[in-house]
Amino acid sequence: MFSHILVGTNDVLAAKKFYDAVMETLGITIGELNEEKQRVYYRSPNGSLIVTKPIDGNPASVGNGGTIGFKCASAEQAKAFHDAAIVAGGTSIEDPPGWRVNGKKKMFLAYVRDLDGNKLNAIFHG
Repeated sequence: MFSHILVGTNDVLAAKKFYDAVMETLGITIGELNEEKQRVYYRSPNGSLIVTKPIDGNPASVGNGGTIGFKCASAEQAKAFHDAAIVAGGTSIEDPPGWRVNGKKKMFLAYVRDLDGNKLNAIFHG
């Protein structure tokens, strides 16, 4: 459904270091830095994540209520995503990583905020 997701940052190099560590847990290669555009690209066959300085020159800010979810192949991969985010300077939020039951659905969820406050979720549908 999506071709890409774009998130803003106020420090492209710090964001690259953070997302390089986090995306590696999903098997995504090191981000491609475009210094001229102040952007970092993470590409996969299913779409791209782009981390960028805002084009309008204003500071990056987060949207209230927004979450970017990353599909994981296992609960262990979702936990590794979370742990890599914390080591890279992110913040663990909401409940600790773990299994949640919603009706008949069982999911492993892990929530973090990146260095700019963007809310990320690693999810495995068990």
